[in-house]
Amino acid sequence: MVKNALLRKSGGQGILEEYKSENTLKHRTRRQLVNILASDMTERHGRIPSRRQKEKYALGIISLFPALKDPFSPKGYVNQDFNLLFGAEKSSKLLNKWDTTFKPKIIKEATQLTQSTDLPRLLKAAERHPETGRKKTKISPTDAADRMVLFHKSCSSIDECLKEREGKQPFILAVGLTRNKIDTYYFAVDKQLIPIHHTSSLSAFDELFKCHYVFNLSYDESLVHLYMFVQTTVFNIDVYSTDESPRVRVLRAKMLNDNV
Repeated sequence: MVKNALLRKSGGQGILEEYKSENTLKHRTRRQLVNILASDMTERHGRIPSRRQKEKYALGIISLFPALKDPFSPKGYVNQDFNLLFGAEKSSKLLNKWDTTFKPKIIKEATQLTQSTDLPRLLKAAERHPETGRKKTKISPTDAADRMVLFHKSCSSIDECLKEREGKQPFILAVGLTRNKIDTYYFAVDKQLIPIHHTSSLSAFDELFKCHYVFNLSYDESLVHLYMFVQTTVFNIDVYSTDESPRVRVLRAKMLNDNV
């Protein structure tokens, strides 16, 4: 199916020839591959293909180009899978728009919140680093941050660190000598580590969010509002069919209003 789609589309033959000679594809060629197949998928299945149809194309990619398969993922690279599910343009929204569109407005909004012992520290961290749910019981900002990112000192055992972590929701494991000098990021799923091939905290969060879709995982209850905000406001996924809280909708309106 994927091979036939490439043979029908302009540029597809070049993709097949590059893989045959190099046993891999350049980053630019991978983006071209995703764009060609996304176009073919919408032509065959309509503007909103089903998840099953998208996953069929993802499986087709790694069947035709096995060297592209990530051994840690049942379907391929996290970003590649997410690209195929939603398109390359949507997949790049967080990395492309965070610093210019969202970060300044979120910091401004946060300065207007009720002050707590956590808030000044979190604001300073957000301003210092350029990259960077509904629950029945309340959780502090610090505890929520710890649910998402776990710091691990590089001189100690990672296995012991994972054993002590409760729950099966994915999280980022940041490994380094200090919290301000992280050498490697992983995301952990059910006590399994998957390396993140980037060195910025923003890229690590980008992949953490995407892995929920690639592995069909639910959001952590204590982080559900954050993830829903990113899902609907940043990536524009299922905006009208997601059961959001009123606070998420209000915050989205503020973030997307140019005069805020």
